[in-house]
Amino acid sequence: MAARPTVLFVIPVYNQLDYTRQCLDSLNRDGVLERDVVVVDNGSADGTREFLATRPDLRVIANETNRGCSAAWNQGVEAALAAAADWIIVINNDVVVATGFQDGMLDFATRAGFDIVSPAMGEGELDYDLQAFAREYVGRMAGSSRPGVASGVCFMVKRSVFETLGLFDAQLGLAGYEDEDFFRRARRAGFRIATTGQAYLHHYGSVTQKGVKASMGVSGKARLGNREYFRRKHRLHWARRRTEKVWDAIRTTYWKWRERRQSVFTLRLRRRNGAWLRR
Repeated sequence: MAARPTVLFVIPVYNQLDYTRQCLDSLNRDGVLERDVVVVDNGSADGTREFLATRPDLRVIANETNRGCSAAWNQGVEAALAAAADWIIVINNDVVVATGFQDGMLDFATRAGFDIVSPAMGEGELDYDLQAFAREYVGRMAGSSRPGVASGVCFMVKRSVFETLGLFDAQLGLAGYEDEDFFRRARRAGFRIATTGQAYLHHYGSVTQKGVKASMGVSGKARLGNREYFRRKHRLHWARRRTEKVWDAIRTTYWKWRERRQSVFTLRLRRRNGAWLRR
């Protein structure tokens, strides 16, 4: 029997202690050992650093200031590569994973031959029984997938992808575009990407980005990422952006139709006022 692949988690944090605690506790419930989690603290000032000190098995990297998402991801990935991890899961701190999350992603990736994999997710209010819902959801949706797309909220990457592409582009600003930049580079290099219904998590929704904006006194619509640099890098002129947007809309509509034929759910859900919105 082949040895189980080694997996390390990378979680960048900037304040939002309650969400970080929920995230870590959910990983513990899924059987993830804290020695397999790298938390990169981007200069938190809300008690996060003191809390992390109470979890001595965690691998903690403490920055004095907020170095941004890409830089924090890179620090965590470098630590995971140094630890010889076969797979690295980059995950937001404002998520709660369901039981079976890690095994579901691993099984899908190894069985179907994908190099970067994201789970299905519900976003918004966590006002439902996550574990009970996830069991029903995965039971119905395990056979569903969306090839070619992944989410920066959570994505699992095979070691060879980083060895080929290198790390995340730290020139993209504090937050924004670093995930899409990486996925574009991966697709261009021939790596296979997908989102699977075989694993599920709940995402509260861009909590850290909102917190960073609030701390900077900028409006909710302001961008923390370097959009112009991203567009120049990938030659995303207006016509190309428009074409991609139309194609994405057509493809997503087809996926939703196909998924709803199998189940009432889709691979991306949104929760509001105690109900799932039709998306």
